Amino acid sequence: MSKKALIAAPVHPILVETLEEHGFQCHIQEKIGREEAMELLKGCEGLVTSTRLLIDKEIIDIAPKLKFIGRMGSGMEIIDVPYAKSKGIACYSSPEGNRNAVAEHALGMLLALNKKIVKSNNEVKAGIWKREENRGVELEDKTVGIIGLGNTGGAFAKILSGFDVHTLVYDKYNRGNSPSYVKECDTLEEIFEKADIISFHVPLTDETFEYVNEGLINDMKKPFVLINTSRGKVVKTSAVLAGLKSGKISGVCLDVWEEEPISQMSETAKNNLQEMAEMPQTIITSHIAGYSVEALYKMSKILVDRIVNAL
Repeated sequence: MSKKALIAAPVHPILVETLEEHGFQCHIQEKIGREEAMELLKGCEGLVTSTRLLIDKEIIDIAPKLKFIGRMGSGMEIIDVPYAKSKGIACYSSPEGNRNAVAEHALGMLLALNKKIVKSNNEVKAGIWKREENRGVELEDKTVGIIGLGNTGGAFAKILSGFDVHTLVYDKYNRGNSPSYVKECDTLEEIFEKADIISFHVPLTDETFEYVNEGLINDMKKPFVLINTSRGKVVKTSAVLAGLKSGKISGVCLDVWEEEPISQMSETAKNNLQEMAEMPQTIITSHIAGYSVEALYKMSKILVDRIVNAL
C-alpha cells in the first residue's frame, strides 16, 4: 500500500513527481480548509504546506502516521516545530528557494516608490502628464539599514551592492558572517542615526511582533522609507500611519499586512489598508514578493530533495 501525503500548498510538479517516485500517493488540495485537512491527515505520512494551515498541536495529534512536515519557503512559525519533533515528525523548509525573488521585489518596490513610477503611470493612463511633480530621487549614496541578514536579507544586500549605497546590517543572531559590501552593526543605533531606508527581513516571533512601532519610528533621526517583505505583524500599522502623517516616514513599501487576505481582515485592518493605499507615498502588494515562477520551482525542488534524502 502506498504512503499518503497531503499537498496543501501551490507547488511545482517536480515535488509531486519526486514524492510519487518514492512511493507516496499525493492528495493535492492547495486551498484546503482546516477541517478537511484534519480529516485527510488522519491517514497521511507526509504534509507539505505554506501559509494556509496552522500546524498546531491539534492537527499534529490527529495525524498519528505523520513522518514529515514540509514548509514551502520560510516562516516556520506556522508549525509547532518543538511539538512535532517530540512526536518524531521531521520538519523541513526551503527559505533559499525564494530569497532572490523577495530581494528583487523589495528593490522593485523601492525603485518604483523613489522614481514615482506607479503614480506617474496611473496619471498618464488617466490622461495627465506631469513631470516636475514626479521628479524622483536616486539610490546612489543613500544609506540602507537591513534588519535580519538571513536568506532574504542577505539577498537584498547583495542586489543593492550594485547601486553604490551604504548598507548597514543588524542581525542579533547572525554576527561575524557579513559580506564585504555591508557594514555590520552591533546595535541599531547607527541605523537609527544614518539610514534613509530601512528594510525588514525577520521571522515573526514574540520578539519581532510589532517590531516597527512608535518607539522605533521615533528613534529614526531623519525621515525614512520603510520596506517590509517579511511578516505583516512585524509592523504596527497604526504607528506607520501616524509616521506617514507626521512626516517621520517618507515612504512605505509593504508586501505583507497584519491580517491577510482582505476577505479575512477586520474592519480596522481594512480601514487602515484603505487609508494607507490612498497615500501617494505608499506601495502595497498582495504578499507576492516570494511568489515568482522561478521561486516556485526552486522552493519545491529544495524542499522535496530534503524530504527524500532524509527518508
